[in-house]
Amino acid sequence: MCSIMAWCKKAADEKKFTAALDLMTSRGPDDGRVIKTEGGLLGFRRLSIMGLTPEGMQPFELKDCAVVCNGEIYGFSPLRDELKAKGYKFKSDSDCEILLPMYFEYGTEMFKKLDAEFACVIYDAGNDEWIAARDPIGIRPLYYTFDKGGSIIFASEPKSLMPLTEEQIYPFPPGHYYKDGKFTCFNDIAKPGKVITDDLETVCANIKEKLIAGVEKRLIADAKVGFLLSGGLDSSLVCSIAARKSDKPIRTFAIGMNEDAIDLKYAKQTADFLGADHTEVIITKEDVLEALPKVIHLLGTYDITTIRASMGMYLLCKAIHEQTDIRVILTGEVSDEIFGYKYTDFAPTAQAFQAEAEKRVSELHMYDVLRADRCISVNSLEARVPFGDLDFVKYCMSIDPEMKRNHYNKGKYLLRHAFEGGDYLPDEILMREKAAFSDAVGHSMVDLLKEYAEKQYTEEEFKEGCKKYSHAKPFTKESLLYRDIFEKFYPGQSRMVKDFWMPNKEWEGCNVNDPSARVLSNYGASGV
Repeated sequence: MCSIMAWCKKAADEKKFTAALDLMTSRGPDDGRVIKTEGGLLGFRRLSIMGLTPEGMQPFELKDCAVVCNGEIYGFSPLRDELKAKGYKFKSDSDCEILLPMYFEYGTEMFKKLDAEFACVIYDAGNDEWIAARDPIGIRPLYYTFDKGGSIIFASEPKSLMPLTEEQIYPFPPGHYYKDGKFTCFNDIAKPGKVITDDLETVCANIKEKLIAGVEKRLIADAKVGFLLSGGLDSSLVCSIAARKSDKPIRTFAIGMNEDAIDLKYAKQTADFLGADHTEVIITKEDVLEALPKVIHLLGTYDITTIRASMGMYLLCKAIHEQTDIRVILTGEVSDEIFGYKYTDFAPTAQAFQAEAEKRVSELHMYDVLRADRCISVNSLEARVPFGDLDFVKYCMSIDPEMKRNHYNKGKYLLRHAFEGGDYLPDEILMREKAAFSDAVGHSMVDLLKEYAEKQYTEEEFKEGCKKYSHAKPFTKESLLYRDIFEKFYPGQSRMVKDFWMPNKEWEGCNVNDPSARVLSNYGASGV
């Protein structure tokens, strides 16, 4: 990952700005640069992935304009060739160098043309205006706030905005661009334009084709690539597709508690099947509790699910950073939001299932995608998310929701069936029931966190502690503990996250007070 920042103010304090940018050095440890434009400051911290030469360093400048971008633009070579034919010259192999020429040619229409995971800020000197944008799912992070004078400030992470503002910090809305003081949606990917009513085999063939394409394009990097492998369906499929496209064993990594890790055996089974170079990381209760405050700080959230699932991911990526020279990590996020969780088996109608999927995809940037970004980037790695491929998501969100509902006695059946019969995975893995990552690292990890929280407050302290908060009010001792830690780092900034990630309590069977699927009646074989 890289870090970007912009203070859209002519008299911006460069010293304060640079200090705030440097708070994100772990995202971009290779180099850093701040430039002063006529309209304010642009800053960049680099993690070299594409175009590793010094010429690929940002901000890029052209015709008195400048841009910073944290992103990967897939298939950028044909776009660059088109721009070369129009007379533009390029000094590096960086994919992001095409952004200013694209802006000159297409204006804000350029964002619709990008097949990318990106967050960027452009200063247009000719018009003395600022433009910012974020990819439709929000894979790459971007936040904004305002200084005392009302000037807008952008940054990859909220911790770099905290020293520069006393105002509320907001997540930049995915699929939008900012210009002339307002946000405009250029791609609402959660809402399908049409409903696909093809037969099952046609739909599954398209799912397979599009996911394979999504993985393939994310294997292209000038730095070394690795894979998080939980042994669950999603990460196993990503690894399987990648293994077929690689001329040498892929490197996979799994994590588990030292006493009851559910997923380690399945991850090893998958890795052995694929002939992967596999590494297991074992963690203890002490590791988890020691990391808790740091994880909440790096996440910038109080959400129970996000924090639980981040404990294992953060510690795993920390080990990858410390023990290997890998720079790019492929993960399995975004699949559940599209194809369903355990709790969406309780959706009363196809329309309810679709509405829930649209809600989850539109909020991904505050939950699973946020987790993947922070846990990976804080360890100086770049996350790539094949299930977040724009073509794949657009297609899958358009499938008739009645077909995606669990009529098959098997969750996420369409995705499983798409890869049946092709020797991609053992049937035991392909058809294995889903276990949430935080539970699969080991039930003892979640139980430990809940027990630890119980010991921090008496019943009276818990009741009084909850009264401190009006937005996203804590409802268990665990949620209060996380919120109290969050407020130490981000006082008054709870609205960076909408609320707690929880099953839809309006549905029968889902009115629970814990986000873990373990509390649902259909959890079944997920826990073995």
